[in-house]
Amino acid sequence: MITRLGSLTSRWATLVPVLAVVLLVLTWGRRLPGGGVALVTVVLAGAVLAAVHHAEVVAHRVGEPFGSLVLAVAVTIIEVALIVTLMVDGGDKSATLARDTVFAAVMITCNGVVGLCLLVASLRHGTAVFNPEGTGAALATVATLATLSLVLPSFTTSKPGPQFSGAQLTFAALTSLILYGLFVATQTVRHRDYFLPITRQGEVITVDTHAAAPSARTAWISLGLLGLALIGVVGLAKGVSPAIESGVAAAGLNQAVVGVIIALLVLLPETIAALRSARRDRVQTSLNLALGSAMASIGLTIPVVALASIWLSGPLILGLGPTHMLLFALTIVVSSLTVVPGRATPLQGGVHLVLFAAYLELAVNP
Repeated sequence: MITRLGSLTSRWATLVPVLAVVLLVLTWGRRLPGGGVALVTVVLAGAVLAAVHHAEVVAHRVGEPFGSLVLAVAVTIIEVALIVTLMVDGGDKSATLARDTVFAAVMITCNGVVGLCLLVASLRHGTAVFNPEGTGAALATVATLATLSLVLPSFTTSKPGPQFSGAQLTFAALTSLILYGLFVATQTVRHRDYFLPITRQGEVITVDTHAAAPSARTAWISLGLLGLALIGVVGLAKGVSPAIESGVAAAGLNQAVVGVIIALLVLLPETIAALRSARRDRVQTSLNLALGSAMASIGLTIPVVALASIWLSGPLILGLGPTHMLLFALTIVVSSLTVVPGRATPLQGGVHLVLFAAYLELAVNP
């Protein structure tokens, strides 16, 4: 019975990514009717679940922290492609698109995903335990990248408005790549043990004993299907974005809500994977996914957008407003206090979720 269930899951997870890409090709650039939007939404949800399944297969094969790194980087690369595509299509209206998308990713991961994972793990296991050395290093990198790329433009004077000059944008792009590359080297080579799950006694868990690791062939197939599923997720999210925009406009909501909804859709695979790890008491893996996604979103988006700005017309506004800067500063302070002890209770999870709720509230009612 278990073998048959595993076979059905594998078959389903193989078919859905292919279906998502086929549907993406058929619907790309077209205005969808109500029935089309419903179909795309169903396939989008299936592609999210398939992406999580294949990401877990790959993660089980390569081990931590490589598994969470694969998912975070794969999602971010495709997300960056989506941002650039929307900027090309949007003209002057897309001047703040990169800023809004990156900041939404930071707030969703650092408060929404982290808060949910800490809450789930602490309610299920008493406390959520993780490695403060690795998590602290990831948080420091996220804080530095976000400050250099999203806060400083609001204070520079070389160009009017919250914009970088060409030289400043080049500096931000290069430092983003350098910091992200340095972090990946630290995470995967020099101090890999800082990013591995730990037991309640503080011992590092190097091997997952729950099941045998899949074969190399299975892992490679899952990696390819993961790529297809993520292309489907991001592409179909773009396809339903006109319907989302119409719904937001009809409800009289702020236009920034569109970016938040799309970011939530794109980050769904990582969110589900992180929650599954938290339920299994692998909170460090959850934090690797959350903070790694925030870091990759900044570290890869800013350089690509900086390069794209050479041929894109219109301004590139990266600087955050006062309200978002205050929320970001509070997020970093609270996250630091959460990380230092190396363990968390439901209270810490609740605090992060309240900050995330405040971000959503201010997106709806700025």
